[in-house]
Amino acid sequence: MSDFLFGTVGAPISTPKKPGGSVGAIQTLSDLGLHAFELGWVQSVRVSEETCALIHQESQSKGVSLSVHAPYFINLNATDEEWPKSRQRLMDAAYYGNLAGATDIIFHPGSYFERPAKEVLKIAIPRLQGCLSELCVNGNPVTLRPETMGKPALLGSIEDTLEMSSSVPGVLPCLDFAHLHARPGDGSINSSAEWSALLEKYASKLGGKSLHALHIHLSGIEYTGKGEKNHLPLRESDLRLKELFQVLKISSCRGRILCESPVMEEDAVYMMNLWESV
Repeated sequence: MSDFLFGTVGAPISTPKKPGGSVGAIQTLSDLGLHAFELGWVQSVRVSEETCALIHQESQSKGVSLSVHAPYFINLNATDEEWPKSRQRLMDAAYYGNLAGATDIIFHPGSYFERPAKEVLKIAIPRLQGCLSELCVNGNPVTLRPETMGKPALLGSIEDTLEMSSSVPGVLPCLDFAHLHARPGDGSINSSAEWSALLEKYASKLGGKSLHALHIHLSGIEYTGKGEKNHLPLRESDLRLKELFQVLKISSCRGRILCESPVMEEDAVYMMNLWESV
């Protein structure tokens, strides 16, 4: 088995109309030799328990590991009035995700609203703790993964996600290397030295074994001085993918790599083949 399972965030473009949906997506990925799928519930969680059972069954029969991308409209730094709605979206993704057989729930952690990260984390961490406590009581074993974000105005620096993860058991980062590269806006975080330092920071904060359960998002990315603009096909971007893979290999990293490029399954297969050749 490869050190990394490769797949897509959302259904592959080539998923046929029938059976379509997540079941069809799992079949399509399996046919391409890909073994990971992130259910793209990014607008809202509108899925029945029956559908979840079918997704779970299909993923098990095809040997495809599942995660969920929770709705975009989650903000750990929402106002007290808005937070219950944000929280419900995350908890719905965790509830139905677990029924569908997903082990990890990825979400965008929110915005700083121009406040210092330290202050925002004082609000975000107790809220996350509350979510995890409820999942624990309900016997739901999913891992919640705040994603590293591509704009400096957003909660989701590598430091933010590591702080949340080290403070709350059951929370781990989703490392989006395209976002991490775009976030500073100056073309940095695109070299072996920078990636090695980032992984060292990760391991020192969360323990060496944490590098064996990474959840990575990858795509090409276009950015400005203000950070992320949009995702690009990998070969149309300046991300030094081969060097990144060499660093991941040297650091004995394992886990899942999910593609978010506009040509997602094509780039997922490309990454899988590149990984094997590195």
